[in-house]
Amino acid sequence: MSASPALLAAALQSIVIPLGKPPPHPEPIKAPIETYGPLWAQTCAGVDPADSKSWTKPAPAVRIHANVYLVGTCGISSILITSPEGDILIDGGPERAADLIADNVRSLGVRLRDIRWILQSHEHGDHVGGIARLKELTGASVLASAPAARAMAEGSADPGDPQAGSLPTFPKVVADRIVRDGQLLRLGDINITAHATPGHTPGAMSWSWESCDGAVCRSMVYADSLSAVSSATYKFSTHPEVVAEFRASLAKVAGLRCEILLTPHPAASNTAERLNGDQPLFNPAACKDYAAKQGRALDARLATEAGAK
Repeated sequence: MSASPALLAAALQSIVIPLGKPPPHPEPIKAPIETYGPLWAQTCAGVDPADSKSWTKPAPAVRIHANVYLVGTCGISSILITSPEGDILIDGGPERAADLIADNVRSLGVRLRDIRWILQSHEHGDHVGGIARLKELTGASVLASAPAARAMAEGSADPGDPQAGSLPTFPKVVADRIVRDGQLLRLGDINITAHATPGHTPGAMSWSWESCDGAVCRSMVYADSLSAVSSATYKFSTHPEVVAEFRASLAKVAGLRCEILLTPHPAASNTAERLNGDQPLFNPAACKDYAAKQGRALDARLATEAGAK
């Protein structure tokens, strides 16, 4: 006896064919720039970048692009780059900002112990003074250029630094690994290249890498300060070797593939305006423009010194 069409339809409706697990919900993006960028700008509005108080003024973490986050303060940058195999932190701010940076990292749901490497821009206390504390919190290895490693081990500026003798000391920290110019570092799917850019300090480093959000990849550069600042008695004109290093570093940064620029002092690359949407975040000429601006400042400093003779 055959089943009626109605019974067959009911039976078919009760059959469930497993097709595997449903795709997981994508995790919400932490600190999206669309909302946290303007929040950062609002929080840091009116801050004088020349005032050291800005170095320890808390600012929210912001996702810049893909796996790259700004986790520093209003006046000092710290950059977090994440990967499933471990994370990289560039710069630790001054000593009193270390815990603020750690709080920002935690706010992203990132475990401090997942930070594998801590890198440096230049060896002044406002950028490396917090590295000793962050190394303690994370257990990360500290990677630095040879000149920067010497200064960090002493907790003070190198004697050849234009600002030597005019800066406060900072907590000492021993580098676990020396990084050379042009070296490619790999951590998981992070491929980051070290660029020695001396001038502002003997051991200054800039960093470049690619970060992809799906099919959208951006060339990221964390360019050192490259500013011709010195103690009251120092003259760049009497140190032609330093001026030559400066010019070579400016040319190197100008030649980098660079679509999103970040700098140790956020104000140096108009970070507030770019996070707020008043200026473009994405700018393929960013490094070239930045190097040109810093080069003009070096020329002006040399002209001032010449006029004072």
